[in-house]
Amino acid sequence: MSNPLTGILPVAPTPFLEDGSVDAEGMKRVLDCMIDQGVDAICILANYSEQFVLSDEERAQLTRLSLEHVAGRVPVIVTISHFSTQIVVQRARDAAAMGAAMLMMMPPYHGVGLVPPEAAIFEHFAAVSDAVQIPIMVQDAPLSGVTLSVPMLVRMAQEIENVSYFKIETPFAADKLAGLIEAGGKEIIGPFDGEEAVTLLADLDAGCTGTMTSALQPELIRPIVIDYRAGRVDAALERWRLCLPLINHENRQCGLRAAKVVMKEGGVIKSDHVRHPLKPMSERNRARLLHLAAELDVIALRWGKG
Repeated sequence: MSNPLTGILPVAPTPFLEDGSVDAEGMKRVLDCMIDQGVDAICILANYSEQFVLSDEERAQLTRLSLEHVAGRVPVIVTISHFSTQIVVQRARDAAAMGAAMLMMMPPYHGVGLVPPEAAIFEHFAAVSDAVQIPIMVQDAPLSGVTLSVPMLVRMAQEIENVSYFKIETPFAADKLAGLIEAGGKEIIGPFDGEEAVTLLADLDAGCTGTMTSALQPELIRPIVIDYRAGRVDAALERWRLCLPLINHENRQCGLRAAKVVMKEGGVIKSDHVRHPLKPMSERNRARLLHLAAELDVIALRWGKG
């Protein structure tokens, strides 16, 4: 990866069949659909990929399948988060050996009562950087319950060789991004936001260079980033206004199920099944989701119907 990643790096959903088994052919179709959406990279095995309900064998299967099927058409980011440093290092080595362009990882956590001290978190990321020579994206998300301060993140960027990308999706993300960019300077190669781009304009104002959304509407969100970074701020704002009802509905009412529901409706995948204890979306929220997606004519809603 010769140039820094910018733009939109969406998370691929993991499709399951109705019996809960991994849909390998569906996974290939998800990846092809995302490439047709014009994404700048694809992230697999993230939280919106339901990584927390996958077995180790399934993770390995999906990593190999995804990297082989994408075959360099776009960079693939592999999420390797785990509490154990030993396991996360092995996941990093495996992903790098298969051709991952970047790794993404959350800080180690296992509930509010088992959060390592800051020094151990630093060592956790450093161990991965020592094991592989590809960029690492730090995912700073409320899900972990771990506080990663701006000084801590800057120190990681300055002292850990391969840590250079940051996905900031905490409350008041824009202020944190601005502080990180100001304090870290050239060491902050990729400041990104998340949360389905619900705070994208504020985060672009703060200096972020891209976003990591779901696979629901990346073809509509990517131009917002492009326009803004080209100085066409009014055009970016107008595009964001059009996308915002669907972004908000996904972010606040649907979560990781949204992309799967739309992809099933659009013939990308056979089933929108989520593994228990997750539950299917209510029919009320499903109807509103599909209505909003149809208004925007998103690619995922028609990709498999041609």
